[in-house]
Amino acid sequence: MNGGNRLGNAVGAMRDSKWIVAVTVMLPTLIEIIDVSVANVSLDHIRGSLSAGIDEAGWVLTSYLVSNAIIIPMTGWFARTFGRKRYLLFSISLFTVASFMCGSATSLGMLVFCRVLQGIGGGALQPISQAILLESFPPKEHGIAMAIFGIGAMFGPIAGPVMGGYITDTLSWRWIFYVNIPICLLAVFMVTLFIHDPPYLKRAEKVKVDTWGIALLTVGIGALQIVLDKGQREDWFQSDFILVFSAVAVLALALFVIVELYYAEHPIVDLRAFRNVSFTTGNVVMFIAFFNLFGGIVLLPLYAQILLGYTSYLAGMILSPGGIATLIVMPIVGKLIMKRNPKYLLTFGMALCALSTYMMSRFSLGADFSSLMWPRIYLGIGMGFLFIPLTTLTLSSIPRPQMGNATSIYNLLRNLGGSFGVAFATTMFVRRAQVHQSHMTEHLTGYDRTFQTAIGYGKELLAGRGIPEGALEPTVMRSIYGQVVRQATALGFNDAFFILSMMMVLILPLVLLIRRPAHQDAPPSAGH
Repeated sequence: MNGGNRLGNAVGAMRDSKWIVAVTVMLPTLIEIIDVSVANVSLDHIRGSLSAGIDEAGWVLTSYLVSNAIIIPMTGWFARTFGRKRYLLFSISLFTVASFMCGSATSLGMLVFCRVLQGIGGGALQPISQAILLESFPPKEHGIAMAIFGIGAMFGPIAGPVMGGYITDTLSWRWIFYVNIPICLLAVFMVTLFIHDPPYLKRAEKVKVDTWGIALLTVGIGALQIVLDKGQREDWFQSDFILVFSAVAVLALALFVIVELYYAEHPIVDLRAFRNVSFTTGNVVMFIAFFNLFGGIVLLPLYAQILLGYTSYLAGMILSPGGIATLIVMPIVGKLIMKRNPKYLLTFGMALCALSTYMMSRFSLGADFSSLMWPRIYLGIGMGFLFIPLTTLTLSSIPRPQMGNATSIYNLLRNLGGSFGVAFATTMFVRRAQVHQSHMTEHLTGYDRTFQTAIGYGKELLAGRGIPEGALEPTVMRSIYGQVVRQATALGFNDAFFILSMMMVLILPLVLLIRRPAHQDAPPSAGH
């Protein structure tokens, strides 16, 4: 009997430990974040195994992102309606079952369907984990809580492609999904023991389901994510496909806002949270910050591969040090935020992100490896200084009963910022490269003395190399045109990087609108 009491007391003490709670909620969250990118490097193997085309294989990624984006803003409502612990256990269990089904898929259609289920299960994990962390740590330690969350959020995109590539090469692409199962089972066990609902979520009340809100949000976010994912490939608004989905997204989201504000008795997303100026401003800054981050890290490896001839491995090596820099900086910022005004750290982080992207806009075709790597490292450091103070300032003033709703909105806008950033950066690069190429080719005429001089010089260089007389001029012109295209492409990259940096500069004044919350020293209810 005494042994049973001692065991019960030990479990109770662990449940009351904020560190045990942190490990418990971050375990499934880390796996979910890794799964966003783990399949990227395995697409070719998946395509070959399931006899799918290249475009079709892309739906393995898109289906997960779309379902993930749809479920994130609903998380707070589901947690309030069904209980946060119960919903967390359901989400992890669905993610586990869907992971097994993904690994066992016998056709592309089955795999895409299972990835949708996996995204539905995984979408809730980030906002729920963030809400639990903020409630488990006292307000003065919210910086440490967000450092823990940020390390997981930033580690996933670094580890995902590496893990996916190693597992696919060593075992099979199916094992990138199977490896989730034991970790998720451990997470279910730990959540059962160490997580319980706070008092404000234990009130038993029948809530009318916001059917219209769920339907409109699902259609609106789903259509928007498809537009962002397929826009550049379909040439944006020149495509009827993109026009239709854009119209659907705009109409559905506009109706969603009207329904949630004026007609829903219990809205699926409580948009009244935006009455809090700090929360609204913080969401805008986070959207642009991830717009800048994802825009930058998608263009940087393309620059190295297209213009400098880097392999995929070397291009990845340019990005990796930046992610490592973020992981190193975050724990330091988590401690600094307890001693310094978070707004100062946030301003420094935003300025460093803007500077790093501006440095990328100064790249030349003679850039070496370190010239490409250091701006990425500065961007990583800047994100470390930005993410923790911004999250703390944005969410610390939110009352606990509204925390689940607030973190759902915050994570949705963060993810959408990344999606918009990728779509914008790639489109801007392509369009600006075309503009520069058009301007530069205007001088490739018989009336331009510099062009004619270059042709003459090139013909002299090639004359003694066995090239027939009649082929000299066409060969030189092809070479000159190739250099024009290369220079125009480089300028297109530079323009896109510059625009990203200026967007960060323009939102710097918004820091003045964010209010530093007055922390209360009263400890939170343990184990939330």
